[in-house]
Amino acid sequence: MKFTRVFAFMALAGLAGSAFATNGMFSHGYGMKSKGMAGASTAMSDDAFGGANNPAAMAFAGNRIDLGVDLFSPRREATMGAPAFGTGATVDSESNYFLVPEFGYNMMVSDSMALGVTVYGQGGMNTDYPEVMPGVNFFGNPGNLGVDLMQLIIAPTLAYKVAPNHSIGVAPLIGYQRIAVEGLGGPTDSTDDAWGFGVRVGYMGKLTPDWSIGAAYATKVDFQEFDKYNWLFLDDGDLDLAENWNLGVAWQATPKLKLALDYQQINYAGVDSIGAAPSPAPPSGFGWEDASVWKLGMEYKLNQAMTLRAGYSHTDSPIKGADAAQCAAMSENCGEVTLNILAPGVVEDHLTLGMTYTLESGDELTVAYMHGFENSVSGYSPMTTGTDTISMYQNSLGIQYSWKM
Repeated sequence: MKFTRVFAFMALAGLAGSAFATNGMFSHGYGMKSKGMAGASTAMSDDAFGGANNPAAMAFAGNRIDLGVDLFSPRREATMGAPAFGTGATVDSESNYFLVPEFGYNMMVSDSMALGVTVYGQGGMNTDYPEVMPGVNFFGNPGNLGVDLMQLIIAPTLAYKVAPNHSIGVAPLIGYQRIAVEGLGGPTDSTDDAWGFGVRVGYMGKLTPDWSIGAAYATKVDFQEFDKYNWLFLDDGDLDLAENWNLGVAWQATPKLKLALDYQQINYAGVDSIGAAPSPAPPSGFGWEDASVWKLGMEYKLNQAMTLRAGYSHTDSPIKGADAAQCAAMSENCGEVTLNILAPGVVEDHLTLGMTYTLESGDELTVAYMHGFENSVSGYSPMTTGTDTISMYQNSLGIQYSWKM
């Protein structure tokens, strides 16, 4: 019965994809326990989301199934300054709510080896701006302006304890992404999709009963080209998922209180379509810089049934912006803000809360909430000789049910 639920949920995940974009194009966390701690999970091992966080952790996770879904609500606003539209125009994106499912399964095949799979929405971006005046959107074309990019990762996992308190793990990353763009005036506004492949490896060590450390590295997920959008993205429509790595430490400060700290590096500049400098005409890069993310989480065991969580994370926006003087000096960020009206991944700070309630059966019910504080980035537009601004804030509320087997 449980396996029937698992495969049904995997089918749902494959259909739903993802609209997450909290740390640039990456989620602030994977699994509701991680999300309740702002994503600080590299040295944690209490769920089956190692394929997204640290595959080595699965060797300590035990036999379990985790099924969750997030209601994600990003609010995007774009302002195109004078003289393009007289005194300027401000428009809010009309797509505000997305359901993002996730799934993890882990099985201990021996005392030292675990097999599992994690299915999760890696990232993506969805914007849908109405016309700023009848017949004209921000880029001077008729109709709405926006992009719908969804990414799904299926990560089978293998973890092995090389010693009683030390493990290594590997997770092939099988990626699927789908995109549709409208309002740019290109040859097509139809939907295209692509498959990709990468790998994540990890290490976890329980140094003492109170201290754990972890590290994970994920290669770039190399996707097939979007043939229908080779006019928009560089390298004949190639849009890969950025290489990234993370380090973490967890400290059981008291019998009830655990603290966790993670550092994550996301190398957006290594993907031409994302990191290359904007150009006057497509195809073009989006000018994103690499992102460094700090995540601090707390877990407090209130009693045998209830565990509370909180967290905070910070990164610098990968989208910067250049003023008129910098553009005149041929700054690489010239026009970046205008282009990233399509993908305004500028949120820098996240605050999270969460809890887990353990039922008499041993199964768990977990809830997580995230608020991404509003941030804005402005820059000179050589297209309109005005100053454009993009801004975004976010909320998400997720629930997860976990079976222990």
